[in-house]
Amino acid sequence: MLATLALAGCGAPPELRQPVPTGTPTGTPSAPTTAPTPALPPATGLPSAVPTAPATPTTDAGLVAAPCRSGPSGQRVIQLLRGRSGVLPDDIRVQVRTGPLCAADWQYTVLAVTGHEELQVVTRGGPGTPELVTAGTDVCTVEVRATGPLGIRTLACDGGTVGVPGA
Repeated sequence: MLATLALAGCGAPPELRQPVPTGTPTGTPSAPTTAPTPALPPATGLPSAVPTAPATPTTDAGLVAAPCRSGPSGQRVIQLLRGRSGVLPDDIRVQVRTGPLCAADWQYTVLAVTGHEELQVVTRGGPGTPELVTAGTDVCTVEVRATGPLGIRTLACDGGTVGVPGA
C-alpha cells in the first residue's frame, strides 16, 4: 500500500496535464478556467485571418508632451508674455525654439531671447486663452510639480528632451 501511495504522486506536473472531460456536471456550474478554442476553418491550404477587436488607446493625454494640435501657437505665447504679464518688453527680439508642446490642457514652450538666456514658459488653458503659469530659466515651481501633468513636469523639472532639437 505504501508503494501505491508513493507512486500516486508521480506523473506529469499539473500544468502539463490535459483536462479530462467529465460527464454531466453535477452541482452549480462554474466559470471556465480557460478561454474556449475557436473552431478552425476547413483546411484549404491558405492561411486564415483571426478577427481581432479594434485597439483602444490607453494612454492619457497628460503622460507625454507632444506638439499642440489646436494651439496655442508660439506667437500666442509670446503675446501673452508681452501683454499684462510684463515678462517680455516690446523691444526685445524673441523666437520660438521649442513648442508649444501640450500635455492635457498644459503647454510648455522654450523661447530664444536675443541677448538673454532661453526662456521656458509653462501655460495652461484653451488654445485661444492660455494662462501663464510660470516663465523663466527654471520653471519647476510648486504649482508645476503639484498639479502639472507628467509630460509637462518631465520637461520643466526633469530636464526632459521631448521635442527639444539636438537632444
